[in-house]
Amino acid sequence: MRILVVEDEKELCQTIAEGLRIDGFEVDTCYDGEEAWELIWVEQYNLIILDLNLPGMDGMEILRKIREVNLEVNVLILSARGQVKDRVEGLDAGANDYLCKPFAFEELSSRVRCLTRRRFVQNNIVLTSGELSLNTKTRIAYAKGCEISLTRKELGILEYLMLHPEAVISQEELIQYVWDGSVDSFSNSIRVHISTLRKKLRSALGYDPITNRVGQGYLIGGKKYE
Repeated sequence: MRILVVEDEKELCQTIAEGLRIDGFEVDTCYDGEEAWELIWVEQYNLIILDLNLPGMDGMEILRKIREVNLEVNVLILSARGQVKDRVEGLDAGANDYLCKPFAFEELSSRVRCLTRRRFVQNNIVLTSGELSLNTKTRIAYAKGCEISLTRKELGILEYLMLHPEAVISQEELIQYVWDGSVDSFSNSIRVHISTLRKKLRSALGYDPITNRVGQGYLIGGKKYE
């Protein structure tokens, strides 16, 4: 997943980019509206995080130009313009989401995952990660071409991790996706299901493709299996 962060406050721009890279995304940055439009024109991004008050070219002008040529890319406006009319104008111009400054990075990260998740769910029927594949229509998972017997919860966990390759997924986010929030984050249920899923994958593959980042969550498809 490739993201462009367009923000003229350089320190804030770099902080956002570093946080998203930790979450597993590939991130480009720029601080100028005209430079941003040049990047958008020649590069292919899954998500653009766009400030409105930019030198060179205003963020709203960039957004309108994007929508003239590209209806697919997700755009998240990040702006100090917090009035209702500003948010309505941004959304009506084609933004997928609007977050007002100041903001907590945790909320930005959650909105980014939500927007990128929508794209994956719509565009992928068969998910792959290394020697693993999952057919989201038949609900069957395969390891090295052989079917793996997984429970519904285990399939849900695996699917969500594979929808977000190399991104760290928190336990709370898995609860919302697989359990619809019906268990709390202190429940042992999710840890049990993840443990049994990892054992089955280890048995089928000869290694565990899921990495546990202590205090952060789980990821699949990282550069190194642990």
